[in-house]
Amino acid sequence: MKNEQQMNQVVETMLAHRSIRKYSPQQVSNEDLDTIIRSTQAAPSWVNGQHVTIISIKDPGRREKMAELAGNQKHIIEAPIFLVFCADFYRIKVACEMEGIEFKAAVNPDLLLVGTVDVGIALGNAITAAESLGLGTVPIGGIRRSPLEYIELLDLPEYVIPISGLCIGYPSEIPDLVPRLPKAAIFHEEKYKVNIHEELLEFNQTHSEATKGRQSGGSTWTQRMANFYKDPYYINDGYKDVGKMLKQQGFSKS
Repeated sequence: MKNEQQMNQVVETMLAHRSIRKYSPQQVSNEDLDTIIRSTQAAPSWVNGQHVTIISIKDPGRREKMAELAGNQKHIIEAPIFLVFCADFYRIKVACEMEGIEFKAAVNPDLLLVGTVDVGIALGNAITAAESLGLGTVPIGGIRRSPLEYIELLDLPEYVIPISGLCIGYPSEIPDLVPRLPKAAIFHEEKYKVNIHEELLEFNQTHSEATKGRQSGGSTWTQRMANFYKDPYYINDGYKDVGKMLKQQGFSKS
């Protein structure tokens, strides 16, 4: 019998995750990319609707433009493959048309939760698959800074919205592990534990020590989060067109 402390390779891969922002010029093979895509397809989805579309961007010029639109994130240029994960209900619309049924569900706000959850699960599968192959990854939520431009660049039809990007490539630099909150702060049994101040104070010290000399400058975790969320970040940090995108793509009739 295995020792209880031993872990399988999948769990080891997940626990060793690092966000990679510096990549070597080495290309990712088509075979590895195919493995990653098939792994995302294996992810569960709401009513087996498979509401995810992934678009692979290899062209350097297009990656450069997408990096600019995402807030000048240079790792999009360095990584040889940039995947854009979209919540996709266009296929559902086509399925309805094939069956002679009108697609009326797009006005239901829950559809946006369904789409983003399905993308999140698929994205997690892609990250684990890529890292199990020795590749590095980093998700890019910054594509929602310029969602209308991304829609145009990718020729996205109605009922399809870009949710997140994913850089994939061979790391040229391996950063230290970023500390995570104590388990007691994120795992509750039976009911939500509201008083988590002690856990956050403990994590503040851990976070400050681990991030000294980095961009965050040794600040505490609560300081970083409070400063980020003190204002509607879509005003000060982009993301202002998300509402317009949803209306344009058919998810809001108001």
